[in-house]
Amino acid sequence: MKPARALLALLAGLFALAVFSGVYDALAMTLPAWLGTLWWGLLATLAVLAVLDAVSLRRVPTPRITRQLPGHLAIGRWSEVRLSVAHRLRRGLTLEIFDHVPHGLEFENLPQALALAPGMVGELGYRVRPLKRGLFEFTRCEISLPSPLRLWRARRYLDVADSTRVYPDFARLYGAQLLAVDNWLSQIGVRQNQRRGLGLEFNQLREFREGDSLRQIDWKATARQRTPIAREYQDERDQQIVFLLDCGRRMRSQDGELAHFDHALNACLLLTYVALRQGDAVGLSTFATDRQRFLPPVKGTAQLNALLNAVYDLESTRRPADYSAAANQLMTRQKRRALVVLVSNLRDEDDDELLNAVKRLGRQHRVLVASLREEVLDEVRQAPVQTFDEALAYCATVDYVNARDKLHDRLIAHGVPVLDVRPSELGPELVNRYMKMKKAGSL
Repeated sequence: MKPARALLALLAGLFALAVFSGVYDALAMTLPAWLGTLWWGLLATLAVLAVLDAVSLRRVPTPRITRQLPGHLAIGRWSEVRLSVAHRLRRGLTLEIFDHVPHGLEFENLPQALALAPGMVGELGYRVRPLKRGLFEFTRCEISLPSPLRLWRARRYLDVADSTRVYPDFARLYGAQLLAVDNWLSQIGVRQNQRRGLGLEFNQLREFREGDSLRQIDWKATARQRTPIAREYQDERDQQIVFLLDCGRRMRSQDGELAHFDHALNACLLLTYVALRQGDAVGLSTFATDRQRFLPPVKGTAQLNALLNAVYDLESTRRPADYSAAANQLMTRQKRRALVVLVSNLRDEDDDELLNAVKRLGRQHRVLVASLREEVLDEVRQAPVQTFDEALAYCATVDYVNARDKLHDRLIAHGVPVLDVRPSELGPELVNRYMKMKKAGSL
């Protein structure tokens, strides 16, 4: 409990009167005696009222608060939280309310003042914006309660426990169900390559049409029907994709508000959505983590929710990336041939270990390596060089990029496709490469 502004103002007024009286005494000037009596009377009255008001405040029952919190939030997006407040007093009450928001959530419109009528339930809302993924626990609310005479304010804490999960920002993908897949992919920067060849999976027989290739003619069916019959093909389905996700220290680099690890997760979820729509199965395997997570490839829309629940609280660690161990663990668990998408931040020192691991995976699976490139590398190389320090930074950056390019070239020389992209471009580029490989029948 602490004094309110009204009590402090009254005390300040009495103090000013005392100073005024002291100045008159110092100047040997006399004041009426009744002024002194009045001052002491006012002070005594204020003291009595303050004591009685403090006792009354202690007897005021604590209001009840309930919180309406979304069960899941999207990282980087604003969401509203509602608080409902009720009290049992027969008089109106004005509260100041502050909700204890967990660390990692940015908030707006707190604290707030709320006027409650007798017997009524009041509501207020504020906004939160998650800055990282995971499980967040709301434990209590804090209220500032005024005394009946507004001379004191009491701070009380109410245990209001709630929790919410913060997922990667995937809401924009759910809205894509209202659009054609091709149109939606083009809107986010995914290029649709024209189909080459006849695909791999037979679909049906139909009459020969203008524009069909002679290779599509089914001669046996043509002889039976005595009219040209063509074979119709579709992209092969029921294939498997497994993300081999690096959760080590290299993925902790920050570009904007999101770390490379969050960009990688968003890209994996984007490709998961597209692949599931194409009828393929998607799975996940992590490495360089405190506890390895493995999600076997499964088809169907339910797999997207399973993947979201598997990675929503996944965090990058300070461990180095052990590509050999990751490859061995994946080959032990994933027996069927799959497209393995290795997402990491490659460095020149990974040369031998990474190449051996990828070659081992390539004996059984199709491997695609996605290497994240820091945006600062492009910024330094494109910036004009005017000072000696800028020249040193430019030369060091070029030398570093050249070393990475040599590693990429060596992987490509061994038949391993490599994506070297900035984190913000990883999602569309992964989908582009997946669609290209799928239509070419190289999965």
